[in-house]
Amino acid sequence: MGIKPSCQKIEEERTVFLTKENEVYRIPSLFYDRDNKIFMAFAEQRSTADDADAKQLVMKTGTLKMEESTGVRTIEWSELKVVKEAHLKGHRPMNPCPVYEKTSKTLFLFFICVKDGITESWQIKKGHNKTRLCYITTKDGGQTWNSGADWLHHHDIKKRKWATFAVGPGHGIQTESGRLIIPTYAYASCSTSYCCISRKHYVPHALTLYSDDKGRNWHFSRMLKTESLECEMAELSDDHIYCNARSKGDNRVEAIDKGAGFETVPSAGKLVETGGGCQGSVVSFPAVSEGATSDSSPNKWLLYTHPSDQCKRIALGVYLNKTPQDPNGWSKPWIINSGPSGYLDLAYIGDGWFACLMESGVHKETEQIKCEVFHYSQVENGIAGKEIVFN
Repeated sequence: MGIKPSCQKIEEERTVFLTKENEVYRIPSLFYDRDNKIFMAFAEQRSTADDADAKQLVMKTGTLKMEESTGVRTIEWSELKVVKEAHLKGHRPMNPCPVYEKTSKTLFLFFICVKDGITESWQIKKGHNKTRLCYITTKDGGQTWNSGADWLHHHDIKKRKWATFAVGPGHGIQTESGRLIIPTYAYASCSTSYCCISRKHYVPHALTLYSDDKGRNWHFSRMLKTESLECEMAELSDDHIYCNARSKGDNRVEAIDKGAGFETVPSAGKLVETGGGCQGSVVSFPAVSEGATSDSSPNKWLLYTHPSDQCKRIALGVYLNKTPQDPNGWSKPWIINSGPSGYLDLAYIGDGWFACLMESGVHKETEQIKCEVFHYSQVENGIAGKEIVFN
């Protein structure tokens, strides 16, 4: 069912970044800080919707509030702030992707910086990487950031000789064992990839950037064997990592790492890819027992969001999987935005509550980035086809 806001005021409060003349907001990323109970929303500010016109990264912080009379839950957002530290001269910052290290209470904001005037397609055609991997950190909810870190000369990137690469966009995760994981994809030549058409042909594959020492040192994992692009990861039980990636085919790419690297799971055809492809988001959360939500459950379920139409970026769907290692376990989608819908990011708040930061609009998905807050019970009812009013 589509969104049925209780009033226009509530609908306006859902807007986080609103596109204006010569000011377009794209590529949302969402993080919820459980320690301080605040949201951090990131996006690219562009002069047009085109990737080559990205200018800077911006952010807002938010707190969850509830209207006592109606029970409607919304997020109260701060004023927009430019993340000035996410900057590299002569480059445009793109693809915000945060990950939180719980022990040191440090938020790492990863992003890429692409040389001005250079497109992704140019890099792929020429096989000449003009992208840098960067990150900044904060310990006070984004009030202050450290100086940026530039990984241009990191040996791991140089020796791989990728045509180009990117992190996220979306969010990273920290596993129960403490490993930090940033979703990544890269265009590798067929001589170093899993195909063999020609040395000058570059193919994208998802992989992870990870750290086992609280962010002091970072490494790249092996690539998925299947062609795959923008991705997100979620931790399942037994330290298994689930990957959901954009594809160039009819269905999403799903893979699971049980400790020996990602292995692609055969598609059940339940998670369709939108024509031309689109980024999607996935989170794991504690399994629900007899209708009650408890964050103490050791078992994990998956929630996934993505435009559900196979041709256009419309009809944003929420999918549920109670058997995460089985691609047949995915439910049909609950449609939370029936109109134009694009890139998005999910966050699990706790106690069965979720937030989804999404590109949406009336005529095109680049009109605004808004945020919906919903409960697991609404997901169940929505999947069952029951009338849902957001609260």
